[in-house]
Amino acid sequence: MPLVYIGLGSNLGDREATIRRALKLLAAGGGIEVEAVSSLRETDPVGYADQPRFLNGAAALRTQLAPRAVLGRLQHVERALGRDRSGPRFGPRTIDLDLLLYDGEQINETGLEIPHPRLAERRFVLEPLAELDSALEVPGRGSVRALLAALQ
Repeated sequence: MPLVYIGLGSNLGDREATIRRALKLLAAGGGIEVEAVSSLRETDPVGYADQPRFLNGAAALRTQLAPRAVLGRLQHVERALGRDRSGPRFGPRTIDLDLLLYDGEQINETGLEIPHPRLAERRFVLEPLAELDSALEVPGRGSVRALLAALQ
């Protein structure tokens, strides 16, 4: 089964409980197995500073689902956990689930870009990915280690 990496984030409510609930809901829907979850870390908001700090991490999943179906499942779980997209871009949210990598593929379609377009600029994404797999390669961009070093 393809190996998929997702980003996990929350800055409203019981952040850790919401992230744990999101992982359970992802697996409960069938076709997705949670293989590993990074530690969760406090991070400052990016892009919209006037909001609470985030709790961020990443998870490795095995899935039978195609990339767009995985994205659909992530969005479904976000909605089920109260994600409201009517506020400012990069604003506060109960849960944020980002499809970061899908089995080494590169996809650029309307509404679906893999690797995630901002993955290489975000320490709060790269650090948990490196924790899950220190040798992980980002298609077309290099290793997670090299991307992290470039942010120093």
